[in-house]
Amino acid sequence: MARVLERLLGEIDEGDSCVSLSFVRDPAMRELNRVHRGKDAPTDVLSFPMYPREAFDHGGRTRPRARGRPDDPERLLGDLVVSVDTALRQAAAYHASLEREVERLLIHGVLHLAGHDHLEPAERARMEAEERRLADSIGMPWPYLESSAG
Repeated sequence: MARVLERLLGEIDEGDSCVSLSFVRDPAMRELNRVHRGKDAPTDVLSFPMYPREAFDHGGRTRPRARGRPDDPERLLGDLVVSVDTALRQAAAYHASLEREVERLLIHGVLHLAGHDHLEPAERARMEAEERRLADSIGMPWPYLESSAG
């Protein structure tokens, strides 16, 4: 997964940046979702960005608007938390492997770290286009097809 995450970061021009990635079970995810989003249920992936939405250009290909100082240590984009339990259920529903589902969640989470959202139709369309682009960059069919289950 580390190589996939590195590739995704490179695709949004954040190849020198890092992301904290945690895998948890549903009870821990439910608690995180309750505390941070007010939703008392587990979810598949949570993103905790370090930079505001405005720090990224969403006009086409996602990329940072500005970089840190050259002497800055590694840039931390934020934290991603993935529920393994929810990912397993979703993978089964999509007839996909757990690995493929986690890759899909990493794509989604990285884009949230880069300021994307899917609440409004126009935002959703931009984010979906970027999801497809990032999926293509790692050789992942989008949306899932039965032939991609391997």
